[in-house]
Amino acid sequence: MAIRKKSTKSPPVLSHEFVLQNHADIVSCVAMVFLLGLMFEITAKASIIFVTLQYNVTLPATEEQATESAFLYYYGIKDLATVFFYMLVAIIIHAIIQEYVLDKINRRMHFSKTKHSKFNESGQLSAFYLFSCVWGTYILISENYISDPTILWRAYPHNLMTFQMKFFYISQLAYWFHAFPELYFQKTKKEDIPRQLVYIGLYLFHIAGAYLLNLNHLGLVLLVLHYFVEFLFHISRLFYFSDEKYQKGFSLWAVLFVLGRLLTLILSVLTVGFGLARAENQKLDFSTGNFNVLAVRIAVLASICITQAFMMWKFINFQLRRWREHSTFQAPPVKKKPTVTKGRSSRKGTENGVNGTVTSNGADSPRNRKEKSS
Repeated sequence: MAIRKKSTKSPPVLSHEFVLQNHADIVSCVAMVFLLGLMFEITAKASIIFVTLQYNVTLPATEEQATESAFLYYYGIKDLATVFFYMLVAIIIHAIIQEYVLDKINRRMHFSKTKHSKFNESGQLSAFYLFSCVWGTYILISENYISDPTILWRAYPHNLMTFQMKFFYISQLAYWFHAFPELYFQKTKKEDIPRQLVYIGLYLFHIAGAYLLNLNHLGLVLLVLHYFVEFLFHISRLFYFSDEKYQKGFSLWAVLFVLGRLLTLILSVLTVGFGLARAENQKLDFSTGNFNVLAVRIAVLASICITQAFMMWKFINFQLRRWREHSTFQAPPVKKKPTVTKGRSSRKGTENGVNGTVTSNGADSPRNRKEKSS
């Protein structure tokens, strides 16, 4: 079989194929425009809005922290510009992981088209979940969330954030917004787009909700918990693609998935239903960012409960499908019983037949042989 030569002809500039092949380079040039803008005084003020975090305040040093002042941040409309810039960064990182890691593995494993797309999806998400889980855990430890769980609802509204906390939320929003153009860049199938849109929309809805309602403490804990379970699923799927007999990771993920849903509901009810419900200040105040009113608490709990129920429904369907496929794969094939004749024919069959069945040539009667000879 002759080896086909790769076409060196490049697609027309700004054509569909040109954008798909060079989207990372195009986005890199756009990001460099904002970075170069920092070098000139005329454009520095505009570029800073995109590159650095906005709305910072300086709190004076207290008796506990007499040596240094605290720099905290709150959110505002300019955060959209910062999210846009880091969305460009997410697209660039996505392309780097795809080209230098996933594509090389795909060429070695020779996956089918279906496995190829699923492998790329799990590879990208497992890297993101691992990074976010480690980063979020570092914030939880550094800000004493683990040693004092009451910080989830104490001193609400949590309208002032540390640099790490705000940058974490900006990065999360930027990553999930970057998933929209990636549907085009990765040539996602039309039948998969609705599922992806629901998937991305749920993440953006809950992350933005926690950010805007000043529930960033609760949101961080729930995100770390959810990301850890999702990381285990996608890393198990990567191992499954290399060895289809690998099932241990899925079994562990199934247990942790159910526990994760229970912990999410418990922490949400404990924080919103009990902690915030007993707070003294329960008046809606947009200036201070206080949304601790009954209607908002009900809406928050309802959205969390509906999402957890939806995820459990998808999980049950996934497990039932896996069990059906596993039982079908493990079922032994049905063997047909050989037909055994009695008397002389069985003895003749052993001489002239095959496996106890009589052949036509070896079982002719004398009359039949006489008729054939005539």
